[in-house]
Amino acid sequence: MNYQTLTVSLENHIAHVVLNRPEQFNAMNTDFWRELPAAVHAVDQQGNARVIVISSTGKHFSAGMDLAVFTTSNTIPMDGDPSRMAENLRRAVLQLQDAFNVLENARIPVLTAIQGGCIGGAIDMISASDSRYCTQDAFFTIKETQLGMTADLGTMQRLPHLIPQGIMRELAYTGRKFDAQEAKEIGLVNKVYPDQESMLEGVMEIAKQIAAQSPLAVTGCKEMINYSRDHSVADSLKYMATWQAGMFRPQDMMLTFMAKAQKTAPEFEPLWPIKPLFEQP
Repeated sequence: MNYQTLTVSLENHIAHVVLNRPEQFNAMNTDFWRELPAAVHAVDQQGNARVIVISSTGKHFSAGMDLAVFTTSNTIPMDGDPSRMAENLRRAVLQLQDAFNVLENARIPVLTAIQGGCIGGAIDMISASDSRYCTQDAFFTIKETQLGMTADLGTMQRLPHLIPQGIMRELAYTGRKFDAQEAKEIGLVNKVYPDQESMLEGVMEIAKQIAAQSPLAVTGCKEMINYSRDHSVADSLKYMATWQAGMFRPQDMMLTFMAKAQKTAPEFEPLWPIKPLFEQP
């Protein structure tokens, strides 16, 4: 499909999703909320990609929610019967949350490459990715607090699993900016790069290493890590045993062993496409 806010490409099993509204600092307008989940769903469903890299254009990664979403959209009315308004607002927030849930629910890893400002809703987005990388000029802020509201699209739920609780609470309560070095020190980002060019080169190299592995093994890793985050060790071990009983087959291991013996790269079968159960003929 044609996107207004993104560009999407696929090369060597790596899908590259680029936020592409640099003049607006990649603020998340109504098109963005439709297009990002559609793009990630499409990549995941096709089965050819083994990793997704999300980056952006211009000075800033993203300025977060475009305020026009609230001022021009008829889907989030802020007046009328209070109970009906509240029910409608709840459904609207759930839909917005789903736009970032797709990053976590995708079968394949999602890496985010961040330059400049990563503000408000952009924190919600990167928190749902598997790994984060940034340039040395990057800065981050849970901006919603300073605007008189609570961040509601995943930051409060995911960030405490990524960085220490005390620091997370401070950042949420104050809404203060923190820079790339602090983001690295607290574990929010894996690595800081001098500039965007070197960052993209480095992140694509990591993506290349992921794409070289068995896609079934990698999707199993993501499934287990996400499950373990939300469950006890005992429950997670039982789920791991069930996963192995159903999913593990020796084909990919044999391919790996044969490739090592022959000093070549293994060629794995891709994940099967996800097809609707009741597709129109």
